[in-house]
Amino acid sequence: MRTTSSPRRLPRPLSALRNLLVSSAGGGLVLMASAVLALIVANGPYGEAYAHALHAKIGPLSLLHWINDGLMAVFFLLVGLEIKREILDGGLRTWPDRALPGIAALGGMAVPALVYVAVNWSSPATLRGWAIPAATDIAFALGVLALLGSRAPVSLKVFLTALAILDDLGAVVIIALFYTADLAWPMLALAGAVTAMLTVLNRLGLRRLGPYLILGAVLWLLVLRSGLHATVAGVVLALAIPLRASPGRPDDGDSPLHRLEHALQPWVAYLILPVFGFANAGVPLAGLTPSALLAPVTLGVAAGLFLGKQVGVLGGVWLAVRTGLAHKPAGATWRHVYGVALLCGIGFTMSLFIGGLAFANAPEFDTETKLGVILGSVLSTLAGALVLSLGPRPAGRPAVAKERPSNARRIGS
Repeated sequence: MRTTSSPRRLPRPLSALRNLLVSSAGGGLVLMASAVLALIVANGPYGEAYAHALHAKIGPLSLLHWINDGLMAVFFLLVGLEIKREILDGGLRTWPDRALPGIAALGGMAVPALVYVAVNWSSPATLRGWAIPAATDIAFALGVLALLGSRAPVSLKVFLTALAILDDLGAVVIIALFYTADLAWPMLALAGAVTAMLTVLNRLGLRRLGPYLILGAVLWLLVLRSGLHATVAGVVLALAIPLRASPGRPDDGDSPLHRLEHALQPWVAYLILPVFGFANAGVPLAGLTPSALLAPVTLGVAAGLFLGKQVGVLGGVWLAVRTGLAHKPAGATWRHVYGVALLCGIGFTMSLFIGGLAFANAPEFDTETKLGVILGSVLSTLAGALVLSLGPRPAGRPAVAKERPSNARRIGS
């Protein structure tokens, strides 16, 4: 793990997503490759075998459900760890830090949803998919930024990371509130009891990860059977993992949260997300007509991602700067901000995930959802890359935010 040395203070460990920034976002590139491979396989001689394998039963669930409910719970665990770390000790620690990405994320979720609703207003059966274009795929977006190299200032990458983290938090809330089946209250009560046990372990100062992970596995099973989506268990477990190595000790790389975060990051980036992308991006194109691109779901998702995201994010940044609530990222021009707003329309992983929840009981909309996500994400990728590549290179070295003392007071641990 790399740290930034300083003669005046001890170095602080980088979070997993910060490591992702300096590692050229390789996971995002692997995710792109897995999506392309899925399209090739689904439309090649092995397309039928591909579809059959995904729906093959392995115990109580199909392979696709194990991926979407099981492996993605680990992804949401990593998301929860990063949310907790950034809010308590990172770039979202104070309200001024949260203002710009928070307002941009809010606009970037609300406007795409409104665009989708406007397109599907006369089609009540498809309105349930309103949240599909509200998500941003951080791995994909950072992968594109990495390909642009010095065209994008570091502050812009940090802004995009913070925005996507808040966007993920919003997605978790949406999944819990709006895409929940009929609740099995006994299972939910047992899940609440396990959550209380995790909280007690945290308060008692237990730093070994084993008991948390065992209880987390039990929590996942209970949440799966409760009617809530099983991935919510990953976020709940993340919030219970201690941030500090020991009581009263400043945050450092020996803390349970850091150890788990860094252990999970390569598995999520290079295995879980690519497997999810491969399992969910395969769209059989045989027999599709041009009219499929104009279907309400396809058009609503694509327009929400490509048009709604850029309007919502850019409008949110403009509003925050105009009202004096925040400043543009250091060294970034409005062209840079617009380019990032476009890249926020890459909704791939989270949009496919929410689409699967929205139309779980309406498989006839599955192909339209995937077409809309792929079309909107590809348009956003090309347009964002073009805008940023034509922009001016940042002058000089980017400003580095002043380091906060590592032993500053935090709310909870």
